[in-house]
Amino acid sequence: MRAYMIRRLLLVIPTLFLLSLVVFFMIRLIPGSIVDMIVSEVAVITPSQRQDVEHHLGLDVPVFTQYGRWVGVIPQDDGSFSGIFQGNLGASLWTGMSVSEEIAARWPVSLELGLMALIVAQLIALPVGIYSALRQDTWGDYIARSFAIMCISIPGFWLGTLIIVFPSIWWGYMPPIVLIPFTEDPIGNLKMFIVPSLIVGMQMSGLTMRMTRTMMLEVLRQDYIRTAWAKGLRERVITLRHALKNALIPVITLIGLSVPVMIGGTVIVEQIFCLPGLGRLIVEACTVRDYTMISGILLFFGITIMLINLMVDLTYGYLNPRIRYG
Repeated sequence: MRAYMIRRLLLVIPTLFLLSLVVFFMIRLIPGSIVDMIVSEVAVITPSQRQDVEHHLGLDVPVFTQYGRWVGVIPQDDGSFSGIFQGNLGASLWTGMSVSEEIAARWPVSLELGLMALIVAQLIALPVGIYSALRQDTWGDYIARSFAIMCISIPGFWLGTLIIVFPSIWWGYMPPIVLIPFTEDPIGNLKMFIVPSLIVGMQMSGLTMRMTRTMMLEVLRQDYIRTAWAKGLRERVITLRHALKNALIPVITLIGLSVPVMIGGTVIVEQIFCLPGLGRLIVEACTVRDYTMISGILLFFGITIMLINLMVDLTYGYLNPRIRYG
């Protein structure tokens, strides 16, 4: 186990290098630049003034030099090294604020939304998927499968828009648009997050529900399950103690793979429900072409996803003790 974890952690280094390359250079393919956004606010600007803006932002040097400065292997204009290797994600080109501080201020909102959505998804998917497998080809199974397809098919942004628009028309109700901190008002905070988490959780639950049903059906047909039935064990004991843990291994994999989808879903939902999380921040950064902010957030997302995948791999050993990490 220890050797496996060391290898996985060492593999993170080249992965992060490739991720930083993709993140840094791909966002510069977006049409327009932050210099255009800044000078558009001025009625008349001379070419020399535009060059001064580019120099101030550090965009007047070759793109590979910009990357080296961002990473921290090439010195800044003042001769100092300040980049990712030094634990510094840089400063926003638009506001001048530290990217690390902005992420630290915004990520708790996205974390709360993601955790609540993940809990909602599993509370829906696991019981319904297990019930659907135990009652195969019954009306309950047909309804559960139809519900799973509906969860996969309905776009989250469309459902969120309906939830915003129709209650305001019919009952004059609008969800709060100012963040309520959990430490100040826990009930108000949960009320603010419950609807967005339900939308994201429903989208995640569809695939997990179908995977749970499929794997439970496969496990329930195994010889040791038939033996358990023949011994007269109760259905609850057979399902929870003997079948579920073996069926959950592919389901856990799917949950880990759905994390990037969950992050993409929170970007849209945060924008619709005015939640000041990382999703909304990256939309604002893309609007003004704030390269440093976009790069920092995407790098943070990439590290988070890699750590979650490592946790998923380590979970296999708990679910199936026969698994050995070579």
